[in-house]
Amino acid sequence: MSIRLYDTSSRQIRDFVPQTPGHVSIYLCGATVQAAPHIGHIRSGLNFDIMRRWFAHRGFEVTFVRNVTDIDDKIIVKAEEQNRPWWSIGYDNERAFTAAYEALGCLPPTYEPRATGHIPEMIEMMRKLIDDGHAYAADGNVYFDVRSYDGYLQLSNQELDNLLQPEGEGETGKRDPRDFAMWKAAKPGEPSWETPWGRGRPGWHLECSAMAHKYLGASFDLHGGGVDLVFPHHENEIAQSKAYGDGFARYWAHNAWVTMSGEKMSKSLGNSVLVSEMVKHWRPIVLRYYLASPHYRSTIEYSDESLREADAAFGRIEGFLQRAGETVGDVRPADEVPAAFAEAMDDDFAVPQALAVVHNTVRQGNAAMSEDDKDATAQKFADVRAMLGILGLDPLDSRWQSSATDAGRGGELRDVVDSLVRLVLDQRQAARQRKDYATADAIRDELKQAGLVIEDTPSGPRWELGGSGGH
Repeated sequence: MSIRLYDTSSRQIRDFVPQTPGHVSIYLCGATVQAAPHIGHIRSGLNFDIMRRWFAHRGFEVTFVRNVTDIDDKIIVKAEEQNRPWWSIGYDNERAFTAAYEALGCLPPTYEPRATGHIPEMIEMMRKLIDDGHAYAADGNVYFDVRSYDGYLQLSNQELDNLLQPEGEGETGKRDPRDFAMWKAAKPGEPSWETPWGRGRPGWHLECSAMAHKYLGASFDLHGGGVDLVFPHHENEIAQSKAYGDGFARYWAHNAWVTMSGEKMSKSLGNSVLVSEMVKHWRPIVLRYYLASPHYRSTIEYSDESLREADAAFGRIEGFLQRAGETVGDVRPADEVPAAFAEAMDDDFAVPQALAVVHNTVRQGNAAMSEDDKDATAQKFADVRAMLGILGLDPLDSRWQSSATDAGRGGELRDVVDSLVRLVLDQRQAARQRKDYATADAIRDELKQAGLVIEDTPSGPRWELGGSGGH
């Protein structure tokens, strides 16, 4: 079965056929670095990380470009508010995004270009668009003439006569209010670059058109981003790039929002949940499971309760892996994943259905262990690890093993707690050996009241936090 995905431009599920056999090219709109990331920001990178991993598993070589928008109205405003250079704010927040992607297990992009590093490419694009009659300069600004491109608004399925184009301050000289800015004239004290039309800075949409062209060529396979980018950002990218002469993206994929109380998570609403704060309370691998579990086109309504449910669900997977490891030893991931898992992932990256296969395999593995069937246990162990590996969720992978990535529960603190619990368990074991079962049971009950679950295994007692993964 070939990979099929929902293409926003055609509004239907399509067979994915790359323009170059054996190779997939992806451009993902990345961070605008005016502030540190919340989980709504990171969801997009995580969803497309899973897509990328699945393409690679299916045998494709993947070129994955995720840009950084490091010049923007909001960054300039923040610079004025904080009395800091604009580039300092951008760089600090870019590092915060990188740390968040890494914490949640996202693979680094093939290329991660910054907008300010591609001013010459933007100037070249504007010059050709002006020469071809698709753009014009006015008052130091450069605008795209939307009526010059017949395909405008096909992605968002709007009518031009009803269009309300978002407009920034200082956008004077437009021939039509629906035209959008490709370049913005310099204002006193703002960062600017020299162009044939005067000093200024790039518009948001032009940045991505120029960078996609440079790193992926005139045509590439898949363009992604959040659903809120369909208009105006992606619509305006298409207009610029195709008027320039590029074929641009052949498929479009958009992930849905993370919401709180039904509203999109955003800084302006004051309801953001910063990744840097969340990993102090939740293990990063659990956050990844939580954000990856719904279908990428489904909205996630954030709540502490839903995160606790995700923690418990992932804990059941971890518990099986630990018990299976104690039963059959170290087992490597299987070379192939179960057919039902592959079928789900081929069907528009249906992670919820794929995770259902994972949990069903865990149940089968637990049943095999209860029947002391070590061969079947080992097979299910290998299958679960293979599936989790593709989702970036294998807790036995070295990527998740270091205490540095275990900041959600405090890696060093966990080691201390583990040592203390082991001392208590040794006392319990000594009581059992001298047949003082009352004391042994009392110790077990005290640990339970403290939130620890004790399980006796053939290799000795093990403990875990209630509803969490084992230790």
